[in-house]
Amino acid sequence: MNLKYPATFTPEASGGYTVTFTDVPEAITQGDDEAEALLRAADALETALSFYTDEGQDLPRPSEARRGQRIVTPTALASAKLAIYQTMRDQGVRKSDLARRMGWHMPQVDRLLDLDHASRLEHVEAALGALGKHLEVSVV
Repeated sequence: MNLKYPATFTPEASGGYTVTFTDVPEAITQGDDEAEALLRAADALETALSFYTDEGQDLPRPSEARRGQRIVTPTALASAKLAIYQTMRDQGVRKSDLARRMGWHMPQVDRLLDLDHASRLEHVEAALGALGKHLEVSVV
């Protein structure tokens, strides 16, 4: 699943940068310098994507980055949780269905899908396995 979102870093006359996302208009942030703006951009992106999960909507599909844009991704754990969420939507699997497949209680599934909860990686992998998917990690 591709969660590499193009972002525009616009220098501000008063200093710093404003960051906006082509595909996630709810995600807007700023930073005093590029490094801070990039750090805040990842947080703003995760927060905005959580709005989609809270509303039960499909995640926006990232477009190709245009010249001058930078790619921003959610954290690794948030990306895995968002992949579980979108796979469930794509397959028509409800939270109760996933709980049944995994032998879990509903609060466990709720925590697994909560981007703010520090879920264990083995639980993420188990949920993906129950959906016929697996997790691959790469370092670039």
